[in-house]
Amino acid sequence: MTTMTLILFVLGFVLLVVGGELLVRGASSLAEALGIPPLIVGLTVVAFGTSAPEIAVLLKSAFSGQSGLVVGNVVGSNIANVLLILGFSAMVAPLVVSRRIIFIEVPLMIAISILMLLLSLDGQLSRFDGVILFSGFLIHLAFMIREQRRAATTGETLPAEPETSENEISDRKRTPWAKNGLLVAAGLVVLVLGSEWLVNGAVAMARALGVSELVLGLTIVAIGTSLPEMATSIIAGLRGQRDIAVGNVIGSNIFNILSGLGLTALIAPRGIEVSTGALQFDIPVMVATAVACLPIFFIGHRIARWEGGLFFAYYVAYTIYLVMTATRHQAAAQFRLVMLWFVMPLTILTVLIFLYRTLRDNKRQTVLSES
Repeated sequence: MTTMTLILFVLGFVLLVVGGELLVRGASSLAEALGIPPLIVGLTVVAFGTSAPEIAVLLKSAFSGQSGLVVGNVVGSNIANVLLILGFSAMVAPLVVSRRIIFIEVPLMIAISILMLLLSLDGQLSRFDGVILFSGFLIHLAFMIREQRRAATTGETLPAEPETSENEISDRKRTPWAKNGLLVAAGLVVLVLGSEWLVNGAVAMARALGVSELVLGLTIVAIGTSLPEMATSIIAGLRGQRDIAVGNVIGSNIFNILSGLGLTALIAPRGIEVSTGALQFDIPVMVATAVACLPIFFIGHRIARWEGGLFFAYYVAYTIYLVMTATRHQAAAQFRLVMLWFVMPLTILTVLIFLYRTLRDNKRQTVLSES
C-alpha cells in the first residue's frame, strides 16, 4: 500500500461529505423553485443527502465485486449510528426522544433489521430481495408524506426537520437554475469520485493489513460514511434540537437498509453476497442494537448521559473485538465470551430495572392524577 493510496483514501472521505452537501443544496433549491413543499424536500432530498456517502460507496463496491464492503458498510453504519453517534451525542447533551420515534420509528427499524437478516440467510441478497427492500422504502416514504400532509391540514406539527424561513425559501427560488443544476451535477461528480477513491483505497488497505473487506467496511468505512449523521446529531443536540438528533439517526438506519441496500441489490449485476461471519455475528449485533433502543428510549423518553456512555462503551468493545478477530488475537474468543455472558446480561438487567421503575412511577402518577 503506497502513501498515495492512503492519501486518496482520506480524500475520498472528504469528497463524500462535500459531495453530499453540494447535492442537498442544489437539489433542495431546484425542488423549491419548482414549487415542491419544503416538507417533501426534507423527506426525500435531505434524507438522501445524509445517506448519499453510504449509497455512493454501496453502488461502487457492488459493481466492483466487493460485497464485503457493501454489507460491512450498511451494517457497520447502522451500528455506529446508534452506539457511536447517539452515544457520543448523549454524552455531550442528554437527548429527547419523541413518542413517534418510540412507538413508530424504532419498531420499524427493528422490523427492517430483522427482515434484512431473514433475507440474508441464504447467503445472498438477490435482485428480488432488493425489490422487497426498495418497495418498503417507497411505502415508508408514501406513509410519511401522507401523514405530514394530514398533520398540515389539521394544524398539527410533527417533528421532522429543522424549520426553514420564508425568506430563505424565497432566496433559494431566486437563485439561478443554472447554479442549482451545477451544484447537483458537481455533487454527483464529487460523490462518484470520492466513492471511487475510498473503495479502491479500502481494498488496498485490506490487502496490505491482511484483514477482510467486511471488517474494513464495518469499521473505518462505516464511520467515515456516517460523518454527515454524526455532524447533524451533535450540532442538533448542542442547539437544543435534541429530538431531531435522535430522529436523524433512526431515519438514516431505516434509509440505509431499505433504500441504500435495496437499491444496490436491485441493480447490482450479481446481487450481494453475505458472508457467514456477517450472518453469525455482525448482522445479529445490528439487530440487537436496534432492539436495545426500545427500552433505553422508553425510560424517561430521553437518552441520559449514562445511557449514552453505555452505548459508546459497547461500540468501543465491538470495535476492539473486530480488531482482535482481524489480527487473529488469541484472546478474541475469551473477550467475546465475557461480553456475551457477563457484560451484556448485566446491562440488560440494569436497563430492565430502570424500565420497571419508570413504569411504576408512571402508574403512581396516573393514580394520583385520577384521585
